[in-house]
Amino acid sequence: MPVVEDTFFLDPNFQGSLQNQIRQIVASAILSGRFQQGDKLPSSRKLATHLGISRITVTLAYHELVADDYITATGRSGYYVSETAPTAPLPPIKGEMFVDRVNWGDTIKRTFTGGKTALKKFNWRSYPYPFVCGQPDPSLFNQAHWRLCALQALGKKEFDSLTSDYAENDDPELVNFIARHTLPRRGILARPEQILVTVGAQNAMWMAAQILLNEQSVAVHENPGYYGIAEVLRHTGCQSITVDVDADGILPKQLPDNFDVLFTTPSHQCPTMTTMPMRRRHELLRLAQERDFLIVEDDYEFEMSFLKSPSPALKSLDKDGRVIYVGSFSKSLFPGLRLGYMVASEPFIEQARAMRLAILRHPPGNIQRTTAFFLGLGHYDAMIKRMRTVFSKRRKVMEQELEGTCLNVAGRASFGGSNFWVEAPKGIDTEVLAKRLAENGVLIEAGAPFFNGDDTPKNFFRLAYSSIKSERIPEGVRRIVRAIEDY
Repeated sequence: MPVVEDTFFLDPNFQGSLQNQIRQIVASAILSGRFQQGDKLPSSRKLATHLGISRITVTLAYHELVADDYITATGRSGYYVSETAPTAPLPPIKGEMFVDRVNWGDTIKRTFTGGKTALKKFNWRSYPYPFVCGQPDPSLFNQAHWRLCALQALGKKEFDSLTSDYAENDDPELVNFIARHTLPRRGILARPEQILVTVGAQNAMWMAAQILLNEQSVAVHENPGYYGIAEVLRHTGCQSITVDVDADGILPKQLPDNFDVLFTTPSHQCPTMTTMPMRRRHELLRLAQERDFLIVEDDYEFEMSFLKSPSPALKSLDKDGRVIYVGSFSKSLFPGLRLGYMVASEPFIEQARAMRLAILRHPPGNIQRTTAFFLGLGHYDAMIKRMRTVFSKRRKVMEQELEGTCLNVAGRASFGGSNFWVEAPKGIDTEVLAKRLAENGVLIEAGAPFFNGDDTPKNFFRLAYSSIKSERIPEGVRRIVRAIEDY
């Protein structure tokens, strides 16, 4: 790519000639990786004009760089960073090195590092057996249709949605689709004023926690549960209490007597995949009314219902406005989309809208409009139908391969889903196992980050079939079993 002349600045305090300073600027940029092999440098005329110096000065500096193989001259085409440019760092030049003299330990007032998380390998597609959760299978996503929707969103008729500042508002077409099509499938009826588009579900839960909780508040979440919730609650300063889940999800009778907000995943518990039965959902709502607490419901992956219809969302049973519903397109479309939504009573959405305005104003308008086109033109439903068929086949293959092995399926979604919660034999640390398996081409997700506390089980892991072909599942499972036998 071309290097623009605006990236060049002369230092009036530089000890040396202008020619040497230009040479150093280019050489340092190449060695640091800012200028990469094949990048085109500004012409000597353009750079000289930009810096206000003689063109011959720039030309002589370029000639020295050519002689040292930092750059090459290609006829009338110009100067390019050499394919064989040196990579060893230059000796430090006195007075030119950056020295950080800020005492960050004292300066930083709030820390966000050190929490539990499960890092996914960015290059997971290069592994032959990726049992990776929450990542898209490119063979199931119609990129051509998405591209056409993106082009339509970039068209002249859509100029306002592309370029306008929505401020506190959202794309009306996307909001209307959520209100008229997405939410009714979960049994939820909501007006546009009760819906807010977010930058994914994580952003929605962060805002809910910041609005509803403070240092005097008490919040409850599931154990094991989504590790992101624990981090969200940690930054509110509230007291955080975990309640264990069983085969039907969180146990209402184990909830403490006095608390303010419950964070739960009733339809598809994370990470056990279990579904809370209707009797328990009604009991949870009864207790919420009786004890005066609110519920934040994360309803991810309800679309992956290929075994039977999913249960109605907890929000659909709520008659008192106590449930704040969180949904996401990032799981069903692709995680890089980062689009989710919240549904709640208007006073809460009003505060969430103002909070979002203060932080990021609104998610990008062109992304909202592209998604609205993709949903409205039926591409989304067609993709979900295709995913359900493929996932159903993969799930059957995985169940067959796990049967009779040392691995126990400790949790699975009753309506379908995209992965299993698996228990390995006692004494197996799945974080260690995951590292060993990665060296053998297999990716799994260790379960330890999902548990609260220090003395927690180490032998659980998530095994997804959403990102691996059916024909690769048998060998992948065999490699996991062999690794456990050799542990």
